[in-house]
Amino acid sequence: MDLQVTSGVIATLLEEAARAAPEECCGLLLGRDGVVTQARPAANVAQDRATRFEIDPMALFAAHKEARAGGPELLGYYHSHPDGHPVPSATDCDHASGDARTWAIIAGGEVKFWRDGKEGFEEMEATLIDQAAR
Repeated sequence: MDLQVTSGVIATLLEEAARAAPEECCGLLLGRDGVVTQARPAANVAQDRATRFEIDPMALFAAHKEARAGGPELLGYYHSHPDGHPVPSATDCDHASGDARTWAIIAGGEVKFWRDGKEGFEEMEATLIDQAAR
C-alpha cells in the first residue's frame, strides 16, 4: 500500500522531535485512504521517556471516538529516537502488534515510515504532497 503524507505532517514531526529532545516524542498519524493529513502530538506517559515511548491512552481513545463520528481515521503512530536512527528498535519490534498500521520514526532530522506487518516492520515509500492537493 502506498502512503501519501502532507508536507505539514513532516514539518510537525520534525518540530515535535526537536521540542521533546532529549526525550522521545510520540503521537498519532491521522487521515484517510492512505493519506496522512495530521500528526497529532500526545503525551509520552512512559516511565523512562529518554529511551521509551507510550502514547497517552486518552489520546488513543479520543482519536477512535473522533473517527467513529466521521473524523479522520487513526492510520498509525509516531515517535522519535533522540540519539538513534529512524528505524524500528528492538523495543519497537517487541511492542509491535502486527496490525498493519503505519509507524513514523524521527531521528537525526529525518522521518521514515514503516508498516507494522505480521512478519515485522517493512519500510514504506512515502510520497510528499501539499495539503492543497488533497
